[in-house]
Amino acid sequence: SCLVGYMASTSKAPLQTRNLPWVEKYRPQTLDDLISHKDILSTIQKFISEDKLPHLLFYGPPGTGKTSTILASARQLYKEKEFNSMVLELNASDDRGIDVVRGPILSFASTRTIFKKGFKLVILDEADAMTQDAQNALRRVIEKFTENTRFCLICNYLSKIIPALQSRCTRFRFGPLSPDQMIPRLEHVIQQENIDITPDGMKAIVTLSTGDMRRSLNILQHQYGLWEGHRRHSVHLHRAPPPLRYSQHPRLVFGDFFLNEILELKTLKGLALHDILTEVHLLVHRVDFPPAIRISLLIKLADVEHRLASGTSEKIQLSSMVAAFQAVRELVVSEAP
Repeated sequence: SCLVGYMASTSKAPLQTRNLPWVEKYRPQTLDDLISHKDILSTIQKFISEDKLPHLLFYGPPGTGKTSTILASARQLYKEKEFNSMVLELNASDDRGIDVVRGPILSFASTRTIFKKGFKLVILDEADAMTQDAQNALRRVIEKFTENTRFCLICNYLSKIIPALQSRCTRFRFGPLSPDQMIPRLEHVIQQENIDITPDGMKAIVTLSTGDMRRSLNILQHQYGLWEGHRRHSVHLHRAPPPLRYSQHPRLVFGDFFLNEILELKTLKGLALHDILTEVHLLVHRVDFPPAIRISLLIKLADVEHRLASGTSEKIQLSSMVAAFQAVRELVVSEAP
């Protein structure tokens, strides 16, 4: 369901608190606050307690707790007064070329802090955006200053990190969160913000977030923002298409009315083609197609999604998606009893 349901709020929070994004307002501050990947957390907790923290490489989809985990670990390692002097955090917004590795990172890693014990920590978020030259320069820095500094690399795609860096780090994969892990955290935020939400609304948020905790909180805050000022108003998710109706028989799926429905969703309701493509992809798996037809259609839809991700025109790719359905339409009709 794409219906979030009824929302209501009696929140009287100060304006500055209400304006803060909930993903930051409710970001876990300690390792105990994190809701998932208990095996990873227990391993890191053991590293910290035994003072044997290695270089780390966190990878996995967005919103699965990678950055929150290392920041919570840093807060446990260092006192609040030491944090700024002992931790260097660089994100995707920073320049990550070879000059940064030879400049700020090298100078931070090579210097010791007076009257402070332990090692420094360098956090490189979105490390897969680093250039090849920067990654090659970084491997020598990591080797040379291991005694003084630990590095934590965070990325979405492990394949974009050169093997030389991967071999120098202990790797941890952060997988998508399960609904059982997400729902208690969402319920905590809902309770703190004094929001009423129907079970269907909670189910829709969990389904649309696909294991991304950050996205689920953004959707919840977005819907609450739309609701605010309307009493008991039913709110729809604008970024998600409603379920496609003609999904019970191949002939109906490939009928003109089904294609017209896709065109209506795209042109009249202003939905993104990528979201429609996701719904169509689920539909192809639900309908009882012959294997050869399903595989052919999925390959064509995958090509459309790849081209969309490359920044091509949505209008052209919409035509391509419709053409993909038309191309296998005759096969469906000929094989149907």
